[in-house]
Amino acid sequence: MKYIFVTGGVVSSLGKGLAAASIGTLLENCGLDVTMQKFDPYLNIDPGTMSPYQHGEVYVLNDGAETDLDLGHYERFIHCQLSRLNNLTSGKVFEQVLGKERRGDYLGKTVQYIPHVTDEIKQRLYDLTEANKECDVIITEIGGTVGDIEGYLFLEALRQFAFEVGRNNCCFIHVTLLPYIAAAGETKTKPTQQSVAKLREIGIQPDIIVCRTERDNLADEEKQKIGMFCNVAPRNVVAFRDVKHSIYECPLDLGRDGIDRIVTQVLGITVPKPKMDAWQKFVGRVIHPAHSVKIAVVGKYISLQDAYKSIYESFTHAGAANDCRVEIVRVDAEVITAANAAEQLAGIDGLLVPGGFGDRGIEGKIAAVQYVRENNIPFMGICLGMQVAVIEFARNVLGLTDANSTEFNTKSADPVICLQEEQKKIDTMGATMRLGAYPATIKPGTLCSKLYNEKTSILERHRHRYEFNADYREACEKAGLVISATNDQHGLVEVVELPGLNFYIACQYHPEFQSRPNDAHPLFSGLVAAALEGKQNN
Repeated sequence: MKYIFVTGGVVSSLGKGLAAASIGTLLENCGLDVTMQKFDPYLNIDPGTMSPYQHGEVYVLNDGAETDLDLGHYERFIHCQLSRLNNLTSGKVFEQVLGKERRGDYLGKTVQYIPHVTDEIKQRLYDLTEANKECDVIITEIGGTVGDIEGYLFLEALRQFAFEVGRNNCCFIHVTLLPYIAAAGETKTKPTQQSVAKLREIGIQPDIIVCRTERDNLADEEKQKIGMFCNVAPRNVVAFRDVKHSIYECPLDLGRDGIDRIVTQVLGITVPKPKMDAWQKFVGRVIHPAHSVKIAVVGKYISLQDAYKSIYESFTHAGAANDCRVEIVRVDAEVITAANAAEQLAGIDGLLVPGGFGDRGIEGKIAAVQYVRENNIPFMGICLGMQVAVIEFARNVLGLTDANSTEFNTKSADPVICLQEEQKKIDTMGATMRLGAYPATIKPGTLCSKLYNEKTSILERHRHRYEFNADYREACEKAGLVISATNDQHGLVEVVELPGLNFYIACQYHPEFQSRPNDAHPLFSGLVAAALEGKQNN
């Protein structure tokens, strides 16, 4: 096994995750089998209890692990299916160490940061290696920046790990900021020098330096200077530029400087150059589509780009599949009312209501769904979006004016959405929802069946506590709501739709977690296709 470790310095949000994923894309297209991993230094066990304002979306894996959103980049950029082994936090490390101490596993020894904590971090690398014997390369991204006190133990563990497996089997890549100071007319290398110096103090010498830059190229003298003061070969100093249109340009950008050649040379691997034709074609469809549509996303975290990251990326994939640019219209659910819905949603070709928790903005989402249903505008709901659609239908079609979810109103006369039975005795928050991939059976002849190409069974990822209340199923179906997919084992409703409209479908699961470039999720692709058809007909 060969290992690549990606660290970052100077400031956060430099794009370590995208750099790591892009390198994975290039290596995969060289013919290598690649998997990826994220180490996060924060003390939460996982990001599942964090607000999206703190950490962006929570990305859910098939095995139910709630993980960092960078794992979404990993699964979208390379063909790997990740598990809970692929994400590790300081909180999880300390939980495991202290659990062993309580059981007496350390046989009376004094438990210390080194070796016990660092050993636990290294063990995750060994476990992932054992679980992915077919892989050629494991790429591990370390969250935060070099110099953060909480990240020191992870870096120390990597130093030890490289010593144990052989330095020739490891490649350290450091992503750093190379700012251009307009007043001085110069690119400044000092932040990079200081960041690498901090890394070398820990005992890690980077093999490659990836410089985030707004400029198109690095001058030879800049590479020479960085190489000299950071003890790196100048050819191993690579530019990572601001891409103009889409994050999917990042592998092509890093490939301009031949980073795949540099990485494989460091690791002693001989492989052909990456075949990026299919990726290039996908990027071309993203950048130069023939059509465009406007689709509103009505949510409560709409001001934060990362809160609905996978949804926005799924629209990119679906747009490319339909030769169409999807212009996202972000609408704050708290500002919509039944009175102003027409004004707030004017000019849209489709609507999506995403998942979420809590009652803030719920009435706005209900008003938005009512508006598009009554005006036959293509609609898709995800998780809470499905629950909102059921509440709106119950209120305005069935006439149950007090219909609601017990999440928002425990005294509702008509709780059409209620807490799952197995959730009622749970009083802790972390990792206690219905999480991960569950099967659903699709009803033939429905829109859902058509979108999934007549499949009878699907496997989709979930993250929720509340469900469609089966007591209202018969009344809803008599009024025209079609339940087109169910989980037969638990008797749970997975998909609802209204067949009398151009496109109206809502699912309890999160389809955005399984959308990929050149493999758009059928629900997103269907929504974009319906929005485009509606626009052209009008």
